[in-house]
Amino acid sequence: MKRFGNLWSNVTDFENLILSARKAQKNKRFRENVLKFNDNLESNLIQLQQELQEKTYQPGKYKAFYVFEPKKRLISAAPYRDRVVHHALCNIILPLFESSFISDSYSNRVGFGTHRAVKRFTQFFRSSRYILQCDIRKYFPSIDREILKSLIRRKIKCHDTLWLIDLIIDNGNDQEPILHYFPGDNLLTPAMRPCGLPIGNLTSQFFANVYLNGFDHYLKEQVKAQKYLRYVDDFALFSDDQSFLRDARVAIEEYLATLRLKIHPIKSQLFETRHGANFLGFRIMPDRIRVCANSLQRGRRKLKYRIAQYRQGEIDRPTLENSVRSWQAHLNHGDTWRLQQKLFASLADLP
Repeated sequence: MKRFGNLWSNVTDFENLILSARKAQKNKRFRENVLKFNDNLESNLIQLQQELQEKTYQPGKYKAFYVFEPKKRLISAAPYRDRVVHHALCNIILPLFESSFISDSYSNRVGFGTHRAVKRFTQFFRSSRYILQCDIRKYFPSIDREILKSLIRRKIKCHDTLWLIDLIIDNGNDQEPILHYFPGDNLLTPAMRPCGLPIGNLTSQFFANVYLNGFDHYLKEQVKAQKYLRYVDDFALFSDDQSFLRDARVAIEEYLATLRLKIHPIKSQLFETRHGANFLGFRIMPDRIRVCANSLQRGRRKLKYRIAQYRQGEIDRPTLENSVRSWQAHLNHGDTWRLQQKLFASLADLP
């Protein structure tokens, strides 16, 4: 595998920092912390560049909060100047890894989003009799930082860039403690191995794909899974041979153990495709695609909230319409014509 060096001048290049600031402020440019940073944009970027070049840069404190949909998760928001640094790093190193990712690894990749994943899932689903659908248990909190660093070093040898990568990884805020035991562990091993990446970081999303990239290739090249896809920590294998998928599950558990990961014992199931499967907010059936009840409930609440904002003058008509169009675009990936007629009927009465 080719390893890349001499990346640091590109990471710290002022033009790269300007581009990173533009990316970091996307859809957030009117927030107070972004406005404050942009008031003295050039001087702030020059200071950031100097700190990186002199290696005096230190990440700030995360702001952590919980979200409860679709499940309870700890979200960590890095300070804005740190998000600029995250973009500056990813602008340079992400393309180096992109070519090594399999074509059916989705999420946090340009052109490989939710709807493309649903389309591919449906294609595999409807051409197979059985599906092995798995979920990695507590994925982000379980990522072993030392293993992650070793995987990154297979691709990058630039010492300065590795300094920044290690700094970002090691300065993640405290995550939910995970006590997974694996062969060879003693009682204290899980507590002695630093684990976890903050959900919410651009770098965490990228590192999460790097962490499972070898796993993707193992399933495709060693297990010979012809129909396989992964979306972050949710993945599925499809086949007409039930025994193949049963054996594949054993191989999956053995490989994930080398990454100190475990699949969820309840959410990971082997079953016939005729029963249907949930994936990324949709219910995939042999003859139709429905919206999952939880996803529909969240969408209805958001629509109700947006309409209330509009009636109270908090948002204008174009903002409301953009929100509605965004949800319509999502719903269009299922068989939802009649559902949309009911959902959006109330909009006709708005002034």
